[in-house]
Amino acid sequence: MAEIDFQVSIEEGDWPSENELQALAERVLKAAAEVLEKDERQRFPKTATELSLVFTDDEAMRAINAEWRKKDKATNVLSFPAFPIAPGEMPGPMLGDIIIARETVEREARELEKSFEEHLSHLMVHGFLHLFGYDHMNNDEAEIMEGLETRILAVLGLSDPYEGQDLKMEP
Repeated sequence: MAEIDFQVSIEEGDWPSENELQALAERVLKAAAEVLEKDERQRFPKTATELSLVFTDDEAMRAINAEWRKKDKATNVLSFPAFPIAPGEMPGPMLGDIIIARETVEREARELEKSFEEHLSHLMVHGFLHLFGYDHMNNDEAEIMEGLETRILAVLGLSDPYEGQDLKMEP
């Protein structure tokens, strides 16, 4: 299995410790990488890849979302691939950045009646797949991406986050 090196940083917000986030990310991203390596659609690098996980608050996320997506509101997770890539293409050694907002994750977890850790795990997987070019802008893309998310979360012993929902998520 290819190695994933990642940097965890807490910029803002009341997050668990960096050590706790690092341990969770290692478990989640390892499962995600294993599923992607076995998927016939995806090419996965045999050498180490890198990414950063940035944990912040809604205020900072709102500013990032406004600057980069022209949406003046907080969102749960944003991914910034280091290089443009389509699903199935070989990624470079640097995958990119995943940014996650604390208050939104916490609120959504309550609304979904899931634990904070379970929802955070889902968002890590979701952001990771975006770095590999997966998206959910139309139903065909959403079906593929959400199918992968569901498979990865099942490996982690977590429930299907899309059960009973329409496919396409908010862009």
